[in-house]
Amino acid sequence: MPAAATIGISLKMYMGYEETARWCRRIADIAGEHPAVADGLTELFVLPSLPAIARCVDICAGSGVRVGAQNVFWEDAGAFTGEVSGAMLAEMGCSYVEVGHAERRRIFGESDDMIASKARAALRNGLTPVVCVGELERMAPEQAARLCISDVAAVLEAARAHVIPAPLIVAYEPQWAIGAAEPAPVEYIQEVCRAVRRWLSGQPTAQGSRIVYGGSAGPGLLSRLGGAVDGLFLGRRAHDPAAVVSILDEVSAAVRAS
Repeated sequence: MPAAATIGISLKMYMGYEETARWCRRIADIAGEHPAVADGLTELFVLPSLPAIARCVDICAGSGVRVGAQNVFWEDAGAFTGEVSGAMLAEMGCSYVEVGHAERRRIFGESDDMIASKARAALRNGLTPVVCVGELERMAPEQAARLCISDVAAVLEAARAHVIPAPLIVAYEPQWAIGAAEPAPVEYIQEVCRAVRRWLSGQPTAQGSRIVYGGSAGPGLLSRLGGAVDGLFLGRRAHDPAAVVSILDEVSAAVRAS
């Protein structure tokens, strides 16, 4: 794990407006007191539903918790009913945008080109893309890594075409592990993430990029993954603030042990 771990949390569409605010307030309180955040050992961000973003930005101000969005449109303005631009998200105080999640691909038919365009829009507006990648079915780790690299390469190519440096957060989420009772096996995750990291390290425009694991991630996993990942991308298991505390404790313990 690097000097600062990256811990992201997507709330998807599980919580209502007031519930989201209460949860964010609790996470902000935890972050304000926990040494893993206060001492700069953790980059902690949350992705609430769009209507709650502005309120969550206010709640999290000064706590060390950053806020982002779960989606973005690829244009910055225009007649695009129902969409939200990277320009507006940045104006609201967002720092991150999630792109390429398996649910967006499956339910809304988002293509590689659309995802690359969304990532480019995020970068153009000073937002860090959280690029979700992961194979549909379990396969040999080296095959899974090749698929993930192909998806990330499409994003980097789109950024290069517009001369935009592209430090990313790559969220490795094998689709067969999303919502499962357990995450993918530790050795499997390690092999895939190490291969993706090696490839990223050779991309001049992706310097500073990080790789995190999602897909039924929860307390106890970060310690077992060791240096293969830069952090975790959490879902429902982070709905309980106690789980967030446990993961921040893991970060602190890892730093003390290093």
